[in-house]
Amino acid sequence: MFNPLSVALSVHILGIIVWVGGMFFAHQALRPAIVEVLEPPQRLSLWVATFKRFFLWVWISIVLVLVSGLWMLSLYPQIPVFMHIMLGLGVIMMLIFLHVFFAPYKKLKQAVAEERWVDGAKALGQIRLLVGINLSIGLVTTIVATAGKFYL
Repeated sequence: MFNPLSVALSVHILGIIVWVGGMFFAHQALRPAIVEVLEPPQRLSLWVATFKRFFLWVWISIVLVLVSGLWMLSLYPQIPVFMHIMLGLGVIMMLIFLHVFFAPYKKLKQAVAEERWVDGAKALGQIRLLVGINLSIGLVTTIVATAGKFYL
């Protein structure tokens, strides 16, 4: 039997997996490998091409996670504390992503287009820091979402 809640939960979880999993892969696997193998101009150009593709998926994930999450919350007469925490952390993650997208990522693209490698490296460093923060928040949010009802 069709259950809209199971569809919403599946969409929500898939969006989180794409976003948080993508950050984990980029931060913990791709970044160290790129530093090991490529020179700064190629490294920065690869990041611009990678972010162009990944950030499209993040935008889609944010829409899916936000819509499905708010819809599921609307079904609760009394929203549990752990869900409030999950929502708050998710909104913080979205705001950090918006900043990354509209500030350092924009600077990175411009610097690479103009072959200003030092400026590009500085923008990439900002992105790396913010992605690390967002990844940490995403992992904590995952714990809150999956085990929060047992702690709170």
